[in-house]
Amino acid sequence: MKIIKRQKYLDKLISKMDNGMIKVITGIRRCGKSFLLFELFYDYLLEQGISEDCIIKIALDDAENEALLDPHTLSAYISDHIRDKSKHYYVLLDEIQFAITQKELKDKDSYVRLYGVLNGLLRKRNVDVYVTGSNSKLLSTDVMTEFRGRGDRVHIAPLSFSEYYPAHGGTKDEAWNDYLLYGGMPYILNLQDEEEKAKYLVSLHNEIYMKDISERYGISNSSGMEDLQKVLASSVSSLTNPQKISDTFKSSGMKGITAPTIKEYISYLQDAHLVQKAERYNVKGRKYISTPSKYYYSDLGLRNVLLGFRQFEKTHLMENVIYNELIYRGFSVDVGVVEINAKEKGKSVRKQLEVDFVANLGNRRYYIQSAYAIPDKEKMEQEQASLVCIPDSFKKIIVVESRMPLWRNEQGITIMNICDFLLDENSLDK
Repeated sequence: MKIIKRQKYLDKLISKMDNGMIKVITGIRRCGKSFLLFELFYDYLLEQGISEDCIIKIALDDAENEALLDPHTLSAYISDHIRDKSKHYYVLLDEIQFAITQKELKDKDSYVRLYGVLNGLLRKRNVDVYVTGSNSKLLSTDVMTEFRGRGDRVHIAPLSFSEYYPAHGGTKDEAWNDYLLYGGMPYILNLQDEEEKAKYLVSLHNEIYMKDISERYGISNSSGMEDLQKVLASSVSSLTNPQKISDTFKSSGMKGITAPTIKEYISYLQDAHLVQKAERYNVKGRKYISTPSKYYYSDLGLRNVLLGFRQFEKTHLMENVIYNELIYRGFSVDVGVVEINAKEKGKSVRKQLEVDFVANLGNRRYYIQSAYAIPDKEKMEQEQASLVCIPDSFKKIIVVESRMPLWRNEQGITIMNICDFLLDENSLDK
C-alpha cells in the first residue's frame, strides 16, 4: 500500500491546532480526508506526546457508530470521554454530514443542532475539534453563521500531480498520461492493471457518489442524473448552463429533465465536490457575468469513467488539470472575458475574447491560457489574442503540453510546459 504524506494539508492542520476554532476538512469522498485526519494527523499527535486516551476518534459513516448519529447522543458520548479537566483532548469526527439524515437535509435547523453540539465542545477550554465532511452545505453561508466566526476550513482534493508523480514510479510522461486518464484518487496508485483501475473508478462513482447523492437528496430519476453528468463531462472547458443542457436533452427526446431540475442536480454534484463551477469575469468591466459558466471535474478519472474512457481529448483534460492545480494552490479562479472593438467587413463590432483562467490570491493575479501545442506563429497569435488586450500589468502565461523550456515572447507573455507548471508550486513567478 503506497502511503502519500499529504504534507501540505497536514501542515495546514498543524498550523491551526488549538486556535479556538472548529477545523472543518472538506472534500470529495475517498480523496484522503479520513487518512489525513485519522492516520497522518493522529500519528503527529502521538509524536507530540499526546496520549491515546486524549484523542477521541469517531467515524460517523461506520455502521458500528450508527447510534451516535443523533447530535444529542453524539454530544453525550464525547462528554463522557472528556471528564478530566486537567487533560487536553482532541476530538476527531469523520464524515460529520452523516449526523444529518436525508429527511433533515434541507432543514436548516438540523444543521443548527449539529453545529450547536460542535460549538458546545468549543466552550470546553481543554478540547480541540476537527471534523471532515463530503458535503459543501456544511460550509454554506447560513450554516457558517452558526459557528459564530469559529469555523476554520481546510479543503482537500484528490492528488495533485506533484503528489502523484513521485508515487507513480514511472517516467514523467508515463505519470502524466496516467494522471490524465485515471485521475488522482489516492488508492488508484495501488492498482497496476488497467482493468482494475477502471473497475475501481466505476465502483467509486456508482456505489459511493451516486448512491450517496441519490439517498441523501431522494433522487428517483437516477438515469437523468447520470445523463446530466455525461453532458457535463463531455463539455469540460466549454461554456454551458442549465437551459442549454435542457435544450440538448429535449432535442434527444428526454423532455422530463427541465432546466430547474438540472440546476438543482448540478448543485448536488457541487455539494458532493464532484464538479466545480468557474464563473465568467469581465476583465475590463470588472464585473461577473452570470451565465453561461464552465464546470470542471475534481478528478479526471471519475470524469473519464462516465464516458467509458472514450472522449480523451488532451486539450480539454489539460485545461481541467490547470484549473484543479490553481484551486489546490489556494487561488480563486474565474474564466476571463475581454471585450474589444474590431473591424469586420468595414464595420466596427464588439467582440469577446476568452482568457481560460483569471487566478487571484490576495493582491496577486495571473492570466493563464491553456494551449496543448503552439506549432506556429498563427497559433501563438490565436492563443495570446486575449492576453495582449488586457491593459493591466499582471503576469500573463500560456501553459503548453510540449516539453519546451520556459521562455518569454516579445509581448512579455511567459510560455511554460505543463509539467514545469505542475511540479513547481512557485512556477507562476518564474
